Amino acid sequence: MKHIAVIGASLAGLSAVRALRAQGFSGRITVIGDESRRPYDRPPLSKDFLAGVVAEQDLSLEDSEELAAEWLLGSAATALDTTTNTVELADGRRVHADGFVIATGSRARRWPGCEQMVGVHVIRTVDDAIALRAELRPGGQMVVIGAGFIGAEVASTARKLGMDVTVVEAAPTPLQVQLGARLGAVVAQAHATHGTTLICGVGVAGLTCGSGDRVTGVDLADGRHLPADVVVVGIGGIPNIEWLQGSGLDLGNGVICGAGGQTNIPNVVAVGDCAAWHDASTGVARRVEHWAGALERPAIAVATLLSGGLDCGTAAKEPYFWSDQYGSRIQFAGTALPDDEITIEAGDCESGSFLATYRRDGRLVAVLGVDQPKLFTRWRRQLATAPVAV
Repeated sequence: MKHIAVIGASLAGLSAVRALRAQGFSGRITVIGDESRRPYDRPPLSKDFLAGVVAEQDLSLEDSEELAAEWLLGSAATALDTTTNTVELADGRRVHADGFVIATGSRARRWPGCEQMVGVHVIRTVDDAIALRAELRPGGQMVVIGAGFIGAEVASTARKLGMDVTVVEAAPTPLQVQLGARLGAVVAQAHATHGTTLICGVGVAGLTCGSGDRVTGVDLADGRHLPADVVVVGIGGIPNIEWLQGSGLDLGNGVICGAGGQTNIPNVVAVGDCAAWHDASTGVARRVEHWAGALERPAIAVATLLSGGLDCGTAAKEPYFWSDQYGSRIQFAGTALPDDEITIEAGDCESGSFLATYRRDGRLVAVLGVDQPKLFTRWRRQLATAPVAV
């Protein structure tokens, strides 16, 4: 290969460029991105950047390294022709390459029919965070739809700034998918401890608005109405793969990949939030929408690409993510399922500082730490060496 195009200019795309150079690729690299900004860090958007603690320049992911890449920013990829090896951009340009790294990420899911309503926000980009930050005022009323990690981080930030915050979650307990019902509920106790109202097990019927299409509140499915000056929608992400329709790539909930990032087309790999890699622990392909995956997995995918689409045998690390909420650090590694056996190894749930392990058929499959960074690191190492079910 003499020319590789990386489609997506966030962390996963940048990590792929770094991996290409680190693995000896000396040819031409073109990076295509829909945003006009150079790669930046997204986790602070719901925390320190939203609170005004860090500036936009502090989010930069690039250092003084010389990657010798060509950056085509501000124009999204709209089509991939795998027969001619060409990417078409929204501005009409076409890029021909020998190999492709798909890293187009995901976008925040919006509340249907309220995309243009004033005061209704999602948080995925710098512009999203800037728009939301302008509306955070002491004494204001915020409703967060969705009690996942993004919603919880925004709620934590807004409470710190003096807002009245209510979080609404349709599931019986928050973080049920990520942590399981038992420990999801324990972690979510931080909301009540810090004055955030948490309503679970009730869906949202719709949003109300007043003059100028300004949001005025949230109607719940049980008939209650929650007044709101600001509504934040945190109900997950949608993989940016529509532009790949007709490309010949296998698509589902993301670009379907093997365990090495390989697709069904030998000169195309996929990484980051848009990629559904085969997971040996569950036997299915699934997306891992975490910072660590976008940082680490591109090196595996690049090795696959440079080998002609062959899996090089390097296994991806277990999914890992962290979240900072109400002054606490939550860390999780692995994959939890509803029937896993949970053991509190240190601390206790009542104090809010503990280390928990998840086991399946006697095997360690996941670790959760709340304000236990050193102990979590030790258990995470054990998880990395634990046997995997076949």
